[in-house]
Amino acid sequence: MKNFDFAIVGGGIVGAATAYKLSLKHPEARICLVEKEPTLAAHQTGRNSGVIHSGIYYKPGSLKAKNCFVGREQLVAFAEENHVPHDVCGKLIVATAEDEVARLQGIFERGNANGLAGLKTLDEKEMQSVEPFVRGLQALFVPQTGIIDFKDAVEKMKQHFLRQPKNEVQNGFEVVRIKTENNQTTLFSKSAQISAQRVIFCAGLQADRLAKLDGLHLDVATVPFRGDYYDLTDIGKHKVKNLIYPVPDPAFPFLGVHFTRMTDGTTECGPNAVFAFEREGYQRHSFSIKDTTEAFAFGGTWKMFAQHWQMGLHEQQRAWSKPLFLKALQKLIPDLKSEDIVRSRSGVRAMTLRKSGEMVDDFEFAQHGNNLHVLNAPSPAATACLAIADTIVDKLNGKGYKSDRL
Repeated sequence: MKNFDFAIVGGGIVGAATAYKLSLKHPEARICLVEKEPTLAAHQTGRNSGVIHSGIYYKPGSLKAKNCFVGREQLVAFAEENHVPHDVCGKLIVATAEDEVARLQGIFERGNANGLAGLKTLDEKEMQSVEPFVRGLQALFVPQTGIIDFKDAVEKMKQHFLRQPKNEVQNGFEVVRIKTENNQTTLFSKSAQISAQRVIFCAGLQADRLAKLDGLHLDVATVPFRGDYYDLTDIGKHKVKNLIYPVPDPAFPFLGVHFTRMTDGTTECGPNAVFAFEREGYQRHSFSIKDTTEAFAFGGTWKMFAQHWQMGLHEQQRAWSKPLFLKALQKLIPDLKSEDIVRSRSGVRAMTLRKSGEMVDDFEFAQHGNNLHVLNAPSPAATACLAIADTIVDKLNGKGYKSDRL
């Protein structure tokens, strides 16, 4: 059995960033990053929208707002230094109805409170100078938003991490048992085991399961939501230059379908948001008895369904209907045609719910002995990953480590 000073469980971007920052802070330490899949960034990191978020939506003073602001600057600098494909191109948030205009003003004020500079309100003519095919009453231009190849960012973090010859990445290591004795934690897979003085769990869609496996008693649960995307076809691609978003509905915990130019030159439309019957299932028909049973056994799932059943039903209908998906996109670009879009990939987001059915809106962590669990790291965690990693490193150095939240 190999022994390490630190082990990080989960090879998404938060885990990779933590491994990278730990190796910088403790170059003398032996660190292991373990991931159950054959490659890193196989789930949320590699299947998200590829957006560098500005932090404009988040409650001022929240962990999301603070970490996104600092993390975005760090991420862009890292991308520039390591030749990670990215482009800070800005985005439009478009109001298409009078009630959305008022909400757009609130987003503008929140962005200013979160330290964003250069925000600009545009009338219809001005917004069309940025995105010629968009239609709306008013728009907000957010210059800090961009796009990035998160998979490549993870690969570059891994390369830095492995420059210390004592460090290791172990793929194909699925943690099935956790045992702690004498301040040393042993992680067991089906065929191997490693030991570490401190373990950081960055398990994303499996976060609650690993926390329970480590002996934590939780009042939250991870409930998966799938997001489906369409791509603009070659004949429709010219209708979107960069990023176009709707004004989010405050009654619904997702941003709504939007347009995103990706770093590979494609343009994605979406995602929607539907309950997923499998935590790591990326097809509309994906189903896991275990995942579904666990989600339905948690009371918070049903309370959340009760609160949002109308929107949930609409999202499910749209998941199976191209015309309904197109109709939602036409709210921003009325000229979009059916032949302009083609069904593409899907991703699954880990939503952490409380027993009340309330979504855990901010980053949330918990400790168990020397182990630290990332219980909730939704968007903008990918953008904020390096700032989150800095905070984790500080906690492991004994600064406020007894807190159950960062």
